[in-house]
Amino acid sequence: MEKLVSNLLRLEHDAIAAYEATIERLNDATSRQQIEAFRHDHLDHVVQLEQFAARLEIDAPTGGDIKQMLTAGKVALAGLAGDNAMIKAMKTNEDDTVKAYEQANANSLADADMQPFVASALADEQRHRAWMETAVTK
Repeated sequence: MEKLVSNLLRLEHDAIAAYEATIERLNDATSRQQIEAFRHDHLDHVVQLEQFAARLEIDAPTGGDIKQMLTAGKVALAGLAGDNAMIKAMKTNEDDTVKAYEQANANSLADADMQPFVASALADEQRHRAWMETAVTK
């Protein structure tokens, strides 16, 4: 469970960095506002995961890992091609986040206290990805 919490925290920090890179570069105000709302969901996930880390008495990661450079870098490069390209890049990041929460949701190590959080975070990530899928088809 300790490793699960640590890995999800790193993932969330990676996601936040990618969202911040996207927010800085988006031209469309409506998309920027939606991406900002999604970033807040990730910040909320960090708070909840830090509470689990404290309960487990482990050091909570305060940043991402090497993947953070890849997720934020992908968005920065896509920014050269415009808003749709950035949202497509973010969608691929969300694909990874959804997959991680699906795995966490199926993980028998998540205790009864953590299971509702994981299910809720998975629903958030699926909602983020669904918006991104429709936003780029406009």
